[in-house]
Amino acid sequence: MILAAALLSAACTGETGDDSPEAAAACGSEIESGLSRWADAGFSGSIAIGGEEGFACLASFGLADMANGAPNTDATVFAIGSVSKAFTAAAVLDLAASGALGLDDRAGDLLPGLGGPAAEATVEQLLLHTGGLSGSHGTDHEPLDRDEAIAAVGGLESAFAPGTDYSYSNAGYTLLALIVDERSGTSYRDYMVEEILTLPSGERLGGFWDGEPAPGGPRALGYEADGLVAAATGDFDGPHWALEGNGDLAMSAAELAAWTRALFAGEVIGAEAVETLRGTVFEHGDGATELPGWVAVDAATYGVEVLMSAGGGGDTGHHAVAAWLPETGQALAVTSNTADITAEELLKAIGPALAAGEAIPVPEGHAEVDPAELAAREGAYVLDSGGTLTITATGEGLEVAAEGADAVAAMFTSADHSPADVETHEAAVLALLEGASEAGREELEAAEDEFGPVTGVEVAGTVVEESELRTYVRFSGPEGTGLAWYALDGASVAGAWLGAEPPAFTLVPTGEGAYRQENLAGAGAGLRVVFDGDRMTVTGPGGTAEAVRRA
Repeated sequence: MILAAALLSAACTGETGDDSPEAAAACGSEIESGLSRWADAGFSGSIAIGGEEGFACLASFGLADMANGAPNTDATVFAIGSVSKAFTAAAVLDLAASGALGLDDRAGDLLPGLGGPAAEATVEQLLLHTGGLSGSHGTDHEPLDRDEAIAAVGGLESAFAPGTDYSYSNAGYTLLALIVDERSGTSYRDYMVEEILTLPSGERLGGFWDGEPAPGGPRALGYEADGLVAAATGDFDGPHWALEGNGDLAMSAAELAAWTRALFAGEVIGAEAVETLRGTVFEHGDGATELPGWVAVDAATYGVEVLMSAGGGGDTGHHAVAAWLPETGQALAVTSNTADITAEELLKAIGPALAAGEAIPVPEGHAEVDPAELAAREGAYVLDSGGTLTITATGEGLEVAAEGADAVAAMFTSADHSPADVETHEAAVLALLEGASEAGREELEAAEDEFGPVTGVEVAGTVVEESELRTYVRFSGPEGTGLAWYALDGASVAGAWLGAEPPAFTLVPTGEGAYRQENLAGAGAGLRVVFDGDRMTVTGPGGTAEAVRRA
């Protein structure tokens, strides 16, 4: 049974039920019960599933505003982050269909004033992240006007010759937005609203997270891992060109699902433009194919081909994922506003079981444990390979600080990233810190300003936080050592922190002497820890590791 059929077989069309934080719309009792367990475990957000006949399932969980207890509802608006790229790609393909530009056109020929390597990339290469752009044209919510954006993108270095490799680029999609702005005969925002966000019926779906036109519904606040409200709440005055085209839009999950269905049905852009979208590809070689604004995942993951677009993180605290099932014409959207269980993590956790026609897997419960037992677990546990796992009791569980690459590896678990992804990311971080590129030289200079002269750099482990890989490195030099972490998007630095503390993991009890990782990446799987006297056994994706408490 395919994913959509599995979902819809237990669902019935309906509107949102009560307004309580845990309320699930009429999605069938079995699905509602399973989703509610995920809400209990920390998922906060909305889910929408629909097709040509309308919505078959709408459900919302958790709180849009924890301070006043306002619940998420079917109308709640979320920032959709990089899912905005699917909308930008649609605008570009729409203009290509009208003859305003060609996919083989060079960016420099379409946008006056653009220089540097970016000018050599074609529209198609920018759509597929094969333009070779390296680095960032600006941080998300810094004021950046049109001319400044053109200059910033034009000043980026090239990681490879255009069309010869792949490197995810936010700057590339802002460049596409600038091209839309230039070639559409109107402004970028006006074109997006009039031609891409508005359906043939006249209904407008969503809007811009910052500035006008804004989405119509109430907004969810985003929450970081520490529970604090995320910085970007939608009140940034702009100018907005740091985010335009690559992460600027916002809408409800219901609107995102409706737009996804309309896009592939030829109602947003014409049928020929949809065919161009499906035929413009870069093969990743691992069952995934890059499309403009989307990634096609083969049947090995979900039992049927699925086109997906995901985004989140950044400074909004929101995550979103949209999915299209060509075989059935069904669309699915999930949005979330906390770091506990993100939209993409939830879909990855429940999707394979739904595809197999099985019941939704549910996360493990949380056992009540005497605080004295938690306190008895405290101490520094040393691995045979030398790394240290330092345990501190908290109110309801244990915090584990991992020092040493082996200790961090023992605690690693992710539904999104494989050990091969970690190895690739670590190699890319080390390559960056060799200082051969301008971005690398800037990072080294910043490290030396923080730690003093650097004579050595070694990997101190990699973790997943806010859905991104973060590789910790230890800088050494005559003045001592210092710890930092780096997150990369391809060859670009997505985030960095100097003077970091060792990565920490939270464990919650599941039974006598047994614990699991608090941040659930999947149900019934992931990292497990068992204590037996002074011995700590960690079992995760990388295997089993044992550590003994230091006397």
